[in-house]
Amino acid sequence: MKKTLKRYRVFLIIAAINLGLLFLNPGIGVKSFKISGDNLIEMLMVIPPIFILLGLLDVWVQRETMIKLMGEKSGFLGVTIAFLLGSAAAGPLYAAFPIAGVLLKKGSKFSNILIFIGAWSTTKIPMLLFEASSMGWKFMFTRFIIDMPLIVLIAYIIEKTITSQEKELIYEKAGMIE
Repeated sequence: MKKTLKRYRVFLIIAAINLGLLFLNPGIGVKSFKISGDNLIEMLMVIPPIFILLGLLDVWVQRETMIKLMGEKSGFLGVTIAFLLGSAAAGPLYAAFPIAGVLLKKGSKFSNILIFIGAWSTTKIPMLLFEASSMGWKFMFTRFIIDMPLIVLIAYIIEKTITSQEKELIYEKAGMIE
């Protein structure tokens, strides 16, 4: 019971806050419930397809292949694949983290995972096209050219500054180390 409560504590806290708002200020409470419900529906529309794709990735791509393409010795190829995967992605950022977990489980280098998450959050192709159409190609290319090396730099700085115990804990939580 305690484990279940701990697992769903954020959901329970949000529900309690919404109930409190409903009693204190019914207008804001109803609006808060509506926003929370809309967010829940959005997540339920995004998460199942992501998990189906993760299952396929887990089954279809062998660990050895992933280590070769994005592992410790992948070099420029691993960075390029991480950028392409992140940039071609669709959906909100929270969908990137289960994918990052599977990539870790399959043996991807930690900095490549950070590059993947950085690319997902800043260099998605639909976002770049929107920027080009609304702010101009010069702005879009300038931001993209600045973002690419900075994402790589930040990824390598983070990888070098975390301890081996912290990295091991991350891989353990991803299910790579039992």
